[in-house]
Amino acid sequence: MTVKAVSFVAKSGTGKTTLLEKVIVHLKARGYKVGVIKHDAHRFDIDHPGKDSHRLTAAGADTMLISSPEKLAIVKKHTQSPPIEELIETYFSDMDIVVTEGFKKSGMPKIEVNRQERSTTLLCRGEAYDPTLIAVASDADLDLDVPVLDLNDPAAVADFIEETFLQ
Repeated sequence: MTVKAVSFVAKSGTGKTTLLEKVIVHLKARGYKVGVIKHDAHRFDIDHPGKDSHRLTAAGADTMLISSPEKLAIVKKHTQSPPIEELIETYFSDMDIVVTEGFKKSGMPKIEVNRQERSTTLLCRGEAYDPTLIAVASDADLDLDVPVLDLNDPAAVADFIEETFLQ
């Protein structure tokens, strides 16, 4: 079974994370297993000096997995970001839906977040037309060729995801 996935895209500071937090709560309340992948264009580190895991990674471990009774984390070195499809297949095969934040250049279905005070132009329409755009969550009244969802109604966004991917 292929895991269904949708990517939330927007310009920085538009409110992707805020919307996703609320949408995830609604999807979880409906009984779905939800995975999340956040794209980070910058370097990040969850493995900190002084911790055993950092010492082992610094010693040369290419992959470090930290496991506890409640969660696990993997620190895996690579020379380039793996394709999003590979990440989903490898780490999220037991999820009902994977929502991602970012990955605007992927071929995944996308919901663009648009906040009128932040920007009047869309990433996925206009000069950079993206045929994988399936909806826009906005606080503006937009006339588009895809559904426009109310940015301030995360239940409606969750409804759209459920109707599109989970039924």
